[in-house]
Amino acid sequence: MGAMDNTSLIGATEVDTIPLHYASKLTDGGGLAHIQLYDQVYTLRITRAGKLILTK
Repeated sequence: MGAMDNTSLIGATEVDTIPLHYASKLTDGGGLAHIQLYDQVYTLRITRAGKLILTK
């Protein structure tokens, strides 16, 4: 089957419905951001290696 089979369409639809947020925007171009979920605050860190770490 080609690139336009049902599996590809279903996968594309699922991905398109998930919000996309850029880590660099969340951190205002820096390396850290605080993210609040209800009453908990988490720290998002971008490492020098370009990995993301989320801690409580």
